[in-house]
Amino acid sequence: MITILRKEINLFFSSLIGYLVIAVFLVINGIFLWLLPNSNILSEGYATLEQLFTIAPWVLMFLVPALTMRSFAEEQKTGTFEILATKPISDTQIVLGKFFAGVSLVFLSILPTLVYFYTVYQLANPVGNVDVGATIGSYIGLLFIGAVYVSIGVFASSLTDNQIVAFILSMLACFFFYGVADWIVGLQTLRPVESLITYIGLQTHYNSISRGVIDTRDLVYFIGFIALFIIFTKTRIAYRKW
Repeated sequence: MITILRKEINLFFSSLIGYLVIAVFLVINGIFLWLLPNSNILSEGYATLEQLFTIAPWVLMFLVPALTMRSFAEEQKTGTFEILATKPISDTQIVLGKFFAGVSLVFLSILPTLVYFYTVYQLANPVGNVDVGATIGSYIGLLFIGAVYVSIGVFASSLTDNQIVAFILSMLACFFFYGVADWIVGLQTLRPVESLITYIGLQTHYNSISRGVIDTRDLVYFIGFIALFIIFTKTRIAYRKW
């Protein structure tokens, strides 16, 4: 697994992919936080990073699929997957290596935003008058959201040898689980299964953990969601060997 992880990370940073993902993530969030008149921190006069944690999952919804679309699709198209399959590495190690490589890049994208937190911390009146607990919870939730997107993206990439198709499938799936699942709860016809749909939606658990209280149910949900798509991916690549 470590070998695959290193290989994937080297691929990310030997091209522009890794740098572009990090740069675009920081630039888009920076524009919303500091420049746009209706959302920037300075005009609101309140020391909080709530706007960052509202926007970031939507930004990652586009960046992570772009990051993961080549995971298996490119190898299947070029024929290098067959070579990889002959190596003394299990399917689980291959999938986990690619998954953790994607999560590592998401982590590296989020890490520089700590500069935003330090800035807000210093701007608060008095200095340090920031809800640190909620901020830590939001960062943990954001990292989990990114990991879920990566697991979905890797699975989508295993379904096809076309990177564009993998990108679209991944983005639509991320949009459904984060944006649509909570929205359709309000539909009258779905009242009988409202609690189930609410539990399935990523946004519900993200909002819960962002309050600064780490609930075991939210952790189990995120870990279970990720594990499920890793199993789907492992099953898919095992099927392709036959």
